[in-house]
Amino acid sequence: MAKEFSEIANNHPCFGSGRATAGRIHLPVCPGCNIACRFCERSLNTTENRPGVTGKILKPEETIPLIKKALEISPEIRVAGIAGPGDTLASDNAIKTFRLIGKEFPQLIKCMSTNGLLLSERAQEIIDAGIDTLTVTVNAVDPEIEAQLNDYIIFHGKKIEGVEGAKILIKNQLEGIKKIAEAGITIKVNTVLVPRINGTHIEEIAKAVSAAGAKKYNIIPLIPTAKLSEEPAPTCQEIHAARDAASKHIELFLHCNHCRADAVGVPGKTEFSNILYAKLGSNDSIKENFSHG
Repeated sequence: MAKEFSEIANNHPCFGSGRATAGRIHLPVCPGCNIACRFCERSLNTTENRPGVTGKILKPEETIPLIKKALEISPEIRVAGIAGPGDTLASDNAIKTFRLIGKEFPQLIKCMSTNGLLLSERAQEIIDAGIDTLTVTVNAVDPEIEAQLNDYIIFHGKKIEGVEGAKILIKNQLEGIKKIAEAGITIKVNTVLVPRINGTHIEEIAKAVSAAGAKKYNIIPLIPTAKLSEEPAPTCQEIHAARDAASKHIELFLHCNHCRADAVGVPGKTEFSNILYAKLGSNDSIKENFSHG
């Protein structure tokens, strides 16, 4: 059974309020993705500090000794999260890892992030794996808008472009959120704010995901990269306007740190990923489009 929201709010730095005092470890076990987001660029390196970046891709069985070491270095860690660098449901790696964590570290909050393309059909697997919190990236609930943010999806081996792919993605996201919420799992929705494209659409997104069962909403300012590298980042005024619109329908999360897929420690205070992953080496450098998880 998923942990209660009160426990999550007190111990999960991405769901609670105020400055984080609890830590998390992100486990980069997901190499591939099934969406070509126009603003996302996956990279394997040790220098960039943004979502979608890690120094190495781990196998599920490699995570257990790593978590043990992480807890020795940073006993404040309360959360084991998987947020990429690809999508957590595009392979079986995340589910396998969470099953291992549940057996070895039952005290940890198990947190998954996904783009939600496969959320509806894999909802029961998420529930059975004992995941406590889920973050779903929903950038639009209007297919015409979504199609401006994603080039295509890969759904059951088929490449589906434009509005047709966007319709499938949105349907699966909202259906999946509803199924997961009904199981008692706490859900946060992330939206990447691209003012020219979805800036006036935020209230509609917040209303839809709240109705589906999400508890928290996090607006992430665009980091201009990949095919949207020339798109301006949101201004403070645009961010505040988006938050005001969303807050009419759902509680906001306001302390996002744009964490790497291999982040370790207390957000904004300590970072131990270089220490923890140092002996594991690095994969060859890769850059490709993928979804924010």
